[in-house]
Amino acid sequence: MILIKNANIHTMAGTDYKNGMILIDKGKIKEIGENINITDDAEVIDVGGKFVMPGLIDAHCHIGMFESGTGKPGVDGNEIADPVTPQLRAIDAVNPMDIGFKEALESGVTTVSTGPGSANVIGGQFTIMKTYGNRVDDMIINQCSAMKIAFGENPKRCYSELKKSPITRMGIAAILRESLIKAQRYVDKKEKANDDSSKMPEYDMKMEELAKVIRKEIPLKAHAHRADDILTALRVAKEFDVDITLDHCTEGHLIVDYLKEGYQKGVILGPSISSRSKVELQNLTFKTPGILSKAGIKVAIMTDHPVIPLQYLPVCAALAAREGMDEEEALKAVTINAAEILGIQDKVGSIEVGKDADIVVYSGHPFDLRSTVDIVIVDGKVVKRK
Repeated sequence: MILIKNANIHTMAGTDYKNGMILIDKGKIKEIGENINITDDAEVIDVGGKFVMPGLIDAHCHIGMFESGTGKPGVDGNEIADPVTPQLRAIDAVNPMDIGFKEALESGVTTVSTGPGSANVIGGQFTIMKTYGNRVDDMIINQCSAMKIAFGENPKRCYSELKKSPITRMGIAAILRESLIKAQRYVDKKEKANDDSSKMPEYDMKMEELAKVIRKEIPLKAHAHRADDILTALRVAKEFDVDITLDHCTEGHLIVDYLKEGYQKGVILGPSISSRSKVELQNLTFKTPGILSKAGIKVAIMTDHPVIPLQYLPVCAALAAREGMDEEEALKAVTINAAEILGIQDKVGSIEVGKDADIVVYSGHPFDLRSTVDIVIVDGKVVKRK
């Protein structure tokens, strides 16, 4: 049992405490308040009025799949041989020994959504995991959380070099549609067979995994930068009545009205600390999070690690706040909003009773570049103490 006291607590759940206390028991948050009675066996951590908030969440990155400092041997994020690879799972490629996990953890990022890159039209399944641990199986929150799909220049470039489809945006959309139609038919056949093995379709691993999307067990996770690609992603999702998240959404500020009308899930924005390295990044700006947030659209901010090293997630949120995003919304963008978009808000994203005890103590406001991370707690265990 751990008691944190004398804390400036930002719960991200509506109620904050200038001089509060948090009681942690068996890895969970047991009580929050201004005066908590404890037993003698509790470890007391007096944080002296420092800024306390839930562990940060990166809703889209590739940590452990594009490893830091290893070069080509540590690159396991894209199976560039077939544009349709829904059967791939991030859990089979993530290396928890990647130094990126240590750096993320020490900066207060305790949860990440990591997975395949954007070379393929359908790249495989993302996983959501904690950043603390030595074995992926022990770090998992949701091992198959979303199906990565990609629009725009990345699939075009990769498959143009291989001289095979897709080499245009038309080709990308067509391949995605064809795959989803096949998955629909596969699901229909299985349902009509009603467990009669003689009527079951022949086992198809790709279709088995895409069936999760058709049944709305997991969403599509759409890599889309340009406005037209974002709208194509929404068009396809509506056509097949499947769930989707919009990731990157670089030109989202250009189509705010369409996003407000036709999309309720929330957007995952970034990376924004980067050069305009391709044509679809021409309208890259840190103003996008504020514009969308003020329009009533839920926003999460991501690093796309290793594009932006994961430890700079709070910097990304701070720059969004500097460019017009409400400060509280910017904090939500790397905590509770990210959790809600990922569907893990019952476990992480805010300091509330019953949730995982993932807590970070900063020396000052996390948007102040001079602030340090003094304490990190994951699942009730102190994993960093300055």
